[in-house]
This record gives sequence, C-alpha cells and structure tokens, in this order.
Amino acid sequence: MRLRILDLYILREVFYALIFAICAFTAVFIGSGTLFRIARYITEYGASVSSVIKIFVYGLPGIIMWTFPMSTLLATLLTFGRLSSSSEITAMKSCGISFSRIAAPAIFLGLVVSICSILFNEHVVPWSKTAYNNVVYYEIQGNTEMKSQDHIIVKEIMNDKIQRLVYAREYRASDETLQGVTMQEFNENGKVSHVENANFAEWRDGQWIMHEGIIYDISEDDRTRSMRFNRQILPVKASPRQIVREQKTPEELTMAELRAQIEIMKSQYISTNELETELYQRFTIPMASLIFALIGVPLGLQPTRNSSSMGFAFSVIIIFIYYAIMTLANAIGIGGLLNPMIAVWIPNAIGLLFGCILIYRASQ
Repeated sequence: MRLRILDLYILREVFYALIFAICAFTAVFIGSGTLFRIARYITEYGASVSSVIKIFVYGLPGIIMWTFPMSTLLATLLTFGRLSSSSEITAMKSCGISFSRIAAPAIFLGLVVSICSILFNEHVVPWSKTAYNNVVYYEIQGNTEMKSQDHIIVKEIMNDKIQRLVYAREYRASDETLQGVTMQEFNENGKVSHVENANFAEWRDGQWIMHEGIIYDISEDDRTRSMRFNRQILPVKASPRQIVREQKTPEELTMAELRAQIEIMKSQYISTNELETELYQRFTIPMASLIFALIGVPLGLQPTRNSSSMGFAFSVIIIFIYYAIMTLANAIGIGGLLNPMIAVWIPNAIGLLFGCILIYRASQ
C-alpha cells in the first residue's frame, strides 16, 4: 500500500510537470514560428480573421506532437530535481525503497506518452496538416490555379478492393499534362490484369488523352500480350483540379497511406527513401518520450540539480544534441547512405544507451 501511494505521488508530480512543459514548449514554438507566419500572411495576403484562427488551430497538433519528447525530459528533470533537493529521495531510500521503484512511475508515464504520441501522430496530425495547407493555399494565398506536383497517384477502390491505379511522375500545371503515366487494372484476386504506359496524358474536352504508349494484357497464367498506341483515352474521370486536390504531402499521410504509396512508387522503380524516413519517424519521434524519461530521471538526481533553471539548461542541451543527431540521421536515410529504418533509429539507439548507463550508475 505504501509503494502504491508513493507511485501515485511521483506519477502525479511528473504528470503536472509534463502538462506545464507541454504548455511552455508549445508557447515557445508558437511565438517563434506560428505567430511569425500569421503576421506574414496578414501583411502579404491580407488574411482574414477566420483564416488566421483556422491556421492557428490546425497548426497546434503538429506543434504539440514535437513537444511531447522534450516535455517528458523537462518534466522528469524538474520533478526528480525537486524531490532530490528537498531530501525526499533520501527519505525514500532510507525506507528501503530502491532506485528502480522510485524511477518506475516516471518511466511508465514516458511509455504512456510515447504510445499516445503514436496514436496522436496517426489520427490527428495528418488531418490537421491537410486542413492547414488547404487554408493557406486556397483561402489565404487565394490560388485558383492548380500547382505542379510530382508523383501523382489516383486510385479507384470498390468494396475495399483497388480496381484501378494510375501513377504519373509529374503533373504540369502550365499545360495540364501528366508526365510518365502508368495505369494498372486489377482482377477480383487483386492481381494486375491490364497495364497501360504512356509518355504523357493531356486534359482535353473533359477527358485525359494518353499519347505514345503501350498496352499490356496479362492473362491468368501470366501470359502477356502487348500493343502500341499513339492515342488512348485514360479512363479517369477526375479533372486536374480534383486530382491535384487529392494529392498529399508525406506529412499529411497516415502510416497506412504511407505504406501504400511506398509500394506504388517501388513498383515504378522510384526512390522511396524520403517516404520511408517519414514512416519510421512516426515511431521514433514518439518513442523519444520514453528515451528522455530514462535520461531525465537519473540526471534529475545529480547533486548539482538544485534549481529549476538547471533543469531547463539540461533540457536545452540534451534536446539540441538529440535533434541535431536526428537531422543528420534523416539526411543519411534520405540520401540512401543507410537504410532509412536503420538511420532514423540512430538517435533513439544512442539515447537508449546513454539512458541505460545513467540508470545503472544511479542505481549503484
């Protein structure tokens, strides 16, 4: 019963500090980035009050997601620094309570924050990113023309099964053409039964016309027949505006959508390093909350930890080092020097090793 009360006490203290840290870091991000962009939108485009409120609200989830790991670090540093400076940790140890039992509530909260961050990053952030970009591009900047984009993907799904998939290397807004077009049709078993490749497709008279291509018909026994064509109608009813509006940046995609797009681009022999890096980061960044809890607890017990200002100082240094390593690792993964999955886990691996060493030394 005594340990249960102690666990709840430490958990409550860390949780309150976590809420404070999230609000503090969110305010810093808003002050240093969001407000600056809002001011630019007002001065350059004359953004309305409703549009400003929208981008402020839609921008919050993306900011909060980045604050979870650093807030966990600061919360553990502040909480255990205060408990140590007020001799509460000494009193706990004198009662025979081990360091691992004292640290357990904070580490458990770090795990919970990591899990919640993954869910938040999957179900809230992509939606808010899409809404934010739409408000900026269409409402504030007032763009009526479609912008050029790379890697256009159009899918037709019926009864949860994909019927037709169209991939284009690029959409050129200047002449409303899709460059490097590939269309695949699937049978009831999900296998490709028909493929059409074309150099480009142009939007004319309400339909897409493909030029200079080849058709492949694939039978059930995998036999292929081919035929070249000069002109062919692409069976896609969506207009250029509809197609471009449906495209999303990697940050706007859920993990399931990222995996699907990676498979599509790999089938076209397109590099997917950037998408894979984004996909694996959906796990590594949230898991940093657990890593920072492992680091923050033993550091909070250091004898020099006698003020909250030291907690902020330690947080800033550790966060800077972590995100510097993360930026470098991302560049390595996107550049193809290392497998993206290995590259993006490098910061967490280093942090985990550092945290385990600190935990071991503190428990001695």
